Amino acid sequence: MAARVATRGYEPFATRLHPAILALWVFIATEALFFGILIASYLYLRLRSGAWPPPNSPDLDLLLPAANTVVLLASGLTMHGAVASLRQGDDLMMKGGVVATIVLGGAFLLGQAFEYTHAGFGLSSGLLGSSFFTLTGFHGAHVFAGLLLLVLVLAKVSLRPHLPGRHPGLEAAALYWHFVDAVWVAVFTVLYLV
Repeated sequence: MAARVATRGYEPFATRLHPAILALWVFIATEALFFGILIASYLYLRLRSGAWPPPNSPDLDLLLPAANTVVLLASGLTMHGAVASLRQGDDLMMKGGVVATIVLGGAFLLGQAFEYTHAGFGLSSGLLGSSFFTLTGFHGAHVFAGLLLLVLVLAKVSLRPHLPGRHPGLEAAALYWHFVDAVWVAVFTVLYLV
């Protein structure tokens, strides 16, 4: 019986899903709830306020956040390429993909900082300011945390040998990075497009 099961390609659960990946999925679920609550609160406040944006509020510029969105989504592609290169055993391309992701993520944060300094309103500028800076600030903090994670993973894969085609730390960092991308799409849509 055991021989028949082994010939079907069955792998025990422990070899299919690394505990770090499972833990990250749980963490991402809690973070998705956190951002869901922030977005729902924003939408509730927006609906209850009547006029939106509130009177005497500056218009939100769409060009910079749209460019920032392209940059962040491009970083998701480079992160995907890094994982694909890992699975193909190409460490050089994998490291290059992680470095490109770090550079693009840093560019996103610089774009967000530029937007903050040129927004024409601040955190204490009423409902628009507080909701805008809360949503984008928490997202930016998650991008920053993702960049730190990517730097640590890059250092680890550069200094220590790993199994060809597999590195749970890099796979976890990629999963987190894609989550950060998806959250930005939701935040961008709610703040700038709706």
